[in-house]
Amino acid sequence: MICNDQERIINIIHNNDSESKSAANELKKKFEANGFIISYSYNYCAELNICIGGDGAFLRAVHNYSFPSTPFIGINTGHLGFFQEVSPDNLDDFIESYINESYIIEEMFLVEALICTRTSCIDLIGINEIVIKGIESKVIHLNVSIADNYLERFSGDGLIVSTPAGSTAYSYSAGGSIIFPTVKVLQITPLAPISSKVYRSLTTSAIVHHNMTIKINPEYRDENSILMVVDGMEYKYDNIVEVNFKLSGMTINKLTLDPHNFWWNLKDKFI
Repeated sequence: MICNDQERIINIIHNNDSESKSAANELKKKFEANGFIISYSYNYCAELNICIGGDGAFLRAVHNYSFPSTPFIGINTGHLGFFQEVSPDNLDDFIESYINESYIIEEMFLVEALICTRTSCIDLIGINEIVIKGIESKVIHLNVSIADNYLERFSGDGLIVSTPAGSTAYSYSAGGSIIFPTVKVLQITPLAPISSKVYRSLTTSAIVHHNMTIKINPEYRDENSILMVVDGMEYKYDNIVEVNFKLSGMTINKLTLDPHNFWWNLKDKFI
């Protein structure tokens, strides 16, 4: 695609509820009044992606458009809205900051899983997390190694492997630690681990260095009892023999108006 450098294009991606549509229309008028071109269909020549909705809308947009390098910013018309930095009441301030380039671009790290069955391997990428869990809440048994060092025979509902951004999502609900978004690590958090005389599983999360691979080998009886969940989307594969997790070489860009916004957001959403 050949892009015209003279055109300043912005993609607006929004939910279909009335509040999101209203915010999208208001944003369109205000940006067009400042010389920008607004596209509701995804334009790969755009300089910014504005996602209007909740965190789910943000995650879907990034997945749907294959993790583009164009920065994302969110307008929150959802519930929690941890990714969504801007309120619909502050559109003028946002536009002024954007025009004056009063913002920074933060890299968001992604988690990658290579799932190998007895016949092939499949690659999955997550923004928040990739979860390996038992189908229909079945207890599963997983042999876990980190950087080729055997760690444990896990027994329980499953394991969450999350990014720093995902540390405030499912992992947090399961008792994981909160990690600042720019720290280059992965976190492995157990889901309902069994710890007894028979089964010995870690009951807390572990932080894993970005150069290390997390290898998980299901026991033979569990090869067909596993569900992979990527940012809330479920995938089922037969005869899984190994899953390797690592920090992806790919990142996405998030535009933020305040580098200290994470701590305010944390307090506002959770405390």
